[in-house]
Amino acid sequence: MEAFSLLLQGFEAALTPENLLWALLGVTIGTAVGVLPGIGPALTVALLLPITFTLEPSSALILFAGIYYGGMYGGSTTSILLNTPGESASIVSALEGNKMARSGRAAAALATAAIGSFVAGTIGTIGITLVAPLMAAFAVTLGPPEYVALMAIAFVSVAALLGPDLLKGAASLLVGLTIGLVGIDVQSGQARLTFGSDRLLDGIDVVLVVVGLFAVAETLSHVLSGTGKSTVQPVRGRASLTREEWRRSWPAWLRGTALGFPIGSLPAGGAEIPTFLSYAAEKKLTKHKGEFGHGAIEGVAGPEAANNAAAAGVLVPLLTIGLPTSATAAIILTAFQSYGLQPGPTLFAESGDLVWALIASLYIGNVMLLVLNLPLVKVWARLLTIPTWAIYASVTVFAALGAFAAGGSVWDVVILVVLGAFGMLLRLADIPVAPAVVGLILGPLMEAQLRRAMTLSEGDPMVLIESPLSIGLWVVVLLLLALPPLIGVGRRRRRALRDAAVADAGAQSDAEAVEPAAK
Repeated sequence: MEAFSLLLQGFEAALTPENLLWALLGVTIGTAVGVLPGIGPALTVALLLPITFTLEPSSALILFAGIYYGGMYGGSTTSILLNTPGESASIVSALEGNKMARSGRAAAALATAAIGSFVAGTIGTIGITLVAPLMAAFAVTLGPPEYVALMAIAFVSVAALLGPDLLKGAASLLVGLTIGLVGIDVQSGQARLTFGSDRLLDGIDVVLVVVGLFAVAETLSHVLSGTGKSTVQPVRGRASLTREEWRRSWPAWLRGTALGFPIGSLPAGGAEIPTFLSYAAEKKLTKHKGEFGHGAIEGVAGPEAANNAAAAGVLVPLLTIGLPTSATAAIILTAFQSYGLQPGPTLFAESGDLVWALIASLYIGNVMLLVLNLPLVKVWARLLTIPTWAIYASVTVFAALGAFAAGGSVWDVVILVVLGAFGMLLRLADIPVAPAVVGLILGPLMEAQLRRAMTLSEGDPMVLIESPLSIGLWVVVLLLLALPPLIGVGRRRRRALRDAAVADAGAQSDAEAVEPAAK
């Protein structure tokens, strides 16, 4: 009941005309950038960070939350109509969604994606309302050793799940950790990695790093690779569902939500795993197995619901223990820090009004998104015809203006360009940039908690594995390190056995064909 009363107070703050306007602006921008290929919510929030410093914290965070939710909605439009997922969580939606679009059923695919996103987002937000306060109360009991282990889980999970392999993810994480060390060591007062430059004594602004690695690097990568052209599938009729499509969609929405929210809420969660699990579950449970691979509506409904439920779940560890499990969550964490707020167990006690207003805005944003997406689907589809050179030219201008506004110096723009060029090199090497952002943000926090633990134990490292909870968390770290290589070995072994069986079958058929000819 206490959570319900606090939520009502949050609605009172979120329903003010000013915050309603910021929520509407956020979901509109989020949907637009979700539709545009290559422009995601992480890049957009990074671009807007310097511009929103003059806003009230609640208004800025409501805007960013709207962009986050809107990006999840808009990503399905690109996947379905263009067969070009804007982010990894939208890959599965393209498998069946684009097949539906090519067979003239784009409106139905977009409708089940939009309604499924609304259902999953609403249920996920209810989950945040119920789970987040309990998790925050539990997190208050955690000490420095447990926080060190939790951040180790975050490091390993983003390195393993946000990259093509663990090694490349770890390389990106190390880059972020190194950038986070630049400046003056708080404890000793010594300069670290400044190379004699007074300008680096205060460290490198997180906003510059985020904008450089995401926005500028993305632009430079597109300049090198070329933009290319794709055929947009037309949308005929209104985005609506027949009675049969409703009957097939709603169980998939609920199953996708049931998979997405719990996995997204885990510190090692994310949206990619539940979308693939949802697709596999729908493929196994459907009565229309022949349609899979040719445009099965369940293959769009389930993964889209899982994607949006996981997006809601990602906010649980972010708000309660300060751990981001996606690129956008890491940048929203940067937004909190820019206002002097540190997400974690004390956030609900110290800034409860802000948190509950943010949660209330998620309910409001979900309704706004449904109203925006269903009637205006043809308008969003037309955004796909904007030339990519115009999009990325605008991104570059906003990035440079934002960097200058953040620091008020041309030196900040120079750092931005250098970081952008470095980010482009990471992309050319197929090294993800999201782990670098997580390392940059959580690295100093982990260092502080580790030093605190060492101080309390008078330098005894065994304090990190004294409590049963910390031991369990380190076991999770070991499993996250061990499972990806084992899964890769198993896949390679199965592939080798399958190839050998195919080769044996081919040789046997050749022998059977030669034998009659010899006779």
